[in-house]
Amino acid sequence: MNKDSIIIKGENVSIGYRKQTVYRELNFQLYRGELTCLLGANGIGKSTLLRTLSATQPALCGNISLLGKPISSYSEEELSRTVGVVLTDRTYAGGLTVRELVSLGRQPHTGFFGRLHQSDKDIIEHAINAVGIARKANCYTAELSDGERQKVMIAKALVQESPLILLDEPTAFLDVISRIEIMMLLHRLATEEQKAILLSTHDVEQALVLADRLWLLTDENGLECGVTEDLILSNRMDALFPNKEIRFDLMHGIYSPTVQGKQNILLTAGDETLRHWAQNALNRNGFFCLSDENKSKNYPLQLEISGKDRLKLTQNGEEYIHKSFESLLTSLRQKTNIAEKKYINN
Repeated sequence: MNKDSIIIKGENVSIGYRKQTVYRELNFQLYRGELTCLLGANGIGKSTLLRTLSATQPALCGNISLLGKPISSYSEEELSRTVGVVLTDRTYAGGLTVRELVSLGRQPHTGFFGRLHQSDKDIIEHAINAVGIARKANCYTAELSDGERQKVMIAKALVQESPLILLDEPTAFLDVISRIEIMMLLHRLATEEQKAILLSTHDVEQALVLADRLWLLTDENGLECGVTEDLILSNRMDALFPNKEIRFDLMHGIYSPTVQGKQNILLTAGDETLRHWAQNALNRNGFFCLSDENKSKNYPLQLEISGKDRLKLTQNGEEYIHKSFESLLTSLRQKTNIAEKKYINN
């Protein structure tokens, strides 16, 4: 990566408070044109790190440079033009229209009582269009949905024309569709507007799909930074939330409970989609699924799925055809209960 692409860089940075150091010797870089997601458990220190990067909370030691200049040397006015911040807090500006609220982001350039010139108005309109909220430009903020309000706050950060934008849990209050829309928007803005964008989030699935880089924050390993796929394939995601009963599914990019199967079942399926959802249902009901490579062994319980309504269950040589997972699971529960009762009676 070109050195000119580095927006902010940290070397041996310690963060925390006067009487408590939260992390020591953190090293990191954020790059122009990239979306980076900061992941970690609740209370792990993500907000503390974001506050340190925005210079609202000083680093305890180490060096943080912003555009090649020590961040501690920036004046408040310079910082407001260089770093845009979008916080988790809900917006209490219901009496302002969308355009009026977005216009407040120009204050670092115009001053609090500054007059908006045509160039400022052009920047404001560009930001409103860039986040896809133009049709609501004259609506009051109180009339917007949570997702729309979050887009307005991102537009407000955009009009600051800062090369760095930091967001603390921007999707925290949003439904699943709005979360995806916001993440897609941020990735597009990073690319098209050539911003370095860092956001903290618990939306791991979307982060793995859309983030160019990940910052993984844990008590054990501190801050691990890298391209998303490099960290995933290095099995670093399991270190993010250490719990023996919850594992990262490398194939599907999600966290899921460790399978506690009481009984083996040989599963074959017509395609990966059928296999995935069949395995999902079987794991949930206490079955550990064996793959096709075990076909040579004569397992007493086998399931062959050639379609969503073509499920063939073979138990001890007897075949049972099911046309739905409801029918299949009911049958398996009954057969399992019968087998357990026989075992108990014996």
